[in-house]
Amino acid sequence: MPRTFTTSVLHITTGARETVTDLTHDCEQFLARTAPTGDGLLNIFVPHATAGIAILETGSGSDDDLLAALHVLLPADDRWQHRHGSPGHGRDHVLPALVPPHATLPVIGGRLEIGMWQSVCLVDTNISKDNRQVRLSFLG
Repeated sequence: MPRTFTTSVLHITTGARETVTDLTHDCEQFLARTAPTGDGLLNIFVPHATAGIAILETGSGSDDDLLAALHVLLPADDRWQHRHGSPGHGRDHVLPALVPPHATLPVIGGRLEIGMWQSVCLVDTNISKDNRQVRLSFLG
């Protein structure tokens, strides 16, 4: 059976503050265009050293809770060896070790198979860079 591979890049503006941006709708639109009835895998990848992809509930405060937890784990202060950019920017370079820059999710019948309360999110703590690319790739 032949396999298909399709890829597209989202351009996301996150602004000048730390954000958790819900990409679920973008992922669903991509799948509707590229794999309306297909089964396979959706890979989401952010090619930046200071951002990550998380699967979590949004809208109920979990997105703010994630940012608060990251502040505790990765304080924006002068403890970091990586010192260029805004104060505490070194922590942004540690973020992908905790919130990886990728996720691979199942697609069944053209639909993203995630839980009812789960969302695909871009996590960006780098306030110095407000434009991000996110690559969506479907293998089916």
